[in-house]
Amino acid sequence: MKIIVPMAGRGSRLRPHTLTVPKPLIPVAGKPIVHRLVSDIAKVLGEPVDEIAFVLGDPAFFGDDVVESLTALASELGAKASIYRQDQPLGTGHAIMCAKDSLSGPAVVAYADTLIRADFNLDKEADAVIWVKQVDQPEAYGVVKLNEKKEIVELVEKPKEFVSDLAVIGIYYFKDIGVLKDELQYVLDNNIINGGEYQINDGIKRMMADGKVFVTGQVDEWMDCGNKNVTVETNTRMLGFLEKDGENLVSDDVTLENATIIPPCCIGKGVTIANGSVGPNVSIGDGCAIENSDIKNSLIQNQTVIKNANLDNAMVGNHVYYDGTYTTISIGDYSTLE
Repeated sequence: MKIIVPMAGRGSRLRPHTLTVPKPLIPVAGKPIVHRLVSDIAKVLGEPVDEIAFVLGDPAFFGDDVVESLTALASELGAKASIYRQDQPLGTGHAIMCAKDSLSGPAVVAYADTLIRADFNLDKEADAVIWVKQVDQPEAYGVVKLNEKKEIVELVEKPKEFVSDLAVIGIYYFKDIGVLKDELQYVLDNNIINGGEYQINDGIKRMMADGKVFVTGQVDEWMDCGNKNVTVETNTRMLGFLEKDGENLVSDDVTLENATIIPPCCIGKGVTIANGSVGPNVSIGDGCAIENSDIKNSLIQNQTVIKNANLDNAMVGNHVYYDGTYTTISIGDYSTLE
């Protein structure tokens, strides 16, 4: 089994946090988004993963440190890492085709901007599985249309009239991804463009027209990391799941001085907390110092200092120095506010 991870986007909706760090490497509940996504998929697939292909963007932004991080991730999962580059933002179909040398055999395609909780039950009789989640406002999503056999017969983007309430979440399984590769090659060769880009859906639609059977897989939870507010919300939800799983989320070397941790919280190595409280629903990265502050429902990255603050629904980057009275803040890396 292979996992293909297109992750070349710059994550502009999550700025300023993605000005210096690619969005898939933003930590949520103590682990980068892409690390958590790939690890969770590998855990529930039920069969060994032998290769993980990552499609990255510009090397000036997705540099050697990113490659090393992803290579280590694959190695931890017992898989080989393959690194590809998408030099231009030409769409989801184009991104997958950048990894064409890895497109053979059974594979999962997963876009690295969401997190899930699910038990994957692969239908080995079907040619492909598209994972979906029931949503309240299907007109805001791409949805699937089913026939009487519960097979997917159509993909509809943001339908103005009701088609179904099953939204596509960006995770797919192909019994032989080489078939998708051939159809996407046709899309590229014939310049089939939607929304100004080459889309995975056009390759999938060609597979459907050729009689390939697509079915749905459903996830228990689908969590977005598109902007600051939903990323903080996702951090909160993930902390709750990890606490129920019994994971140890607080490092053994955290120093508390007249301070309280209210779970669930994820506290990294070498953190000091003095005269205040942290939690619930807070993630704090390695090497941070929290002083005279109360923090809840927030995400703080590494090597950051927070003083005299009362934070709620806040997201703070790496190497930040913040001493202030604002409550709901969004501060990028290497910022100083005092």
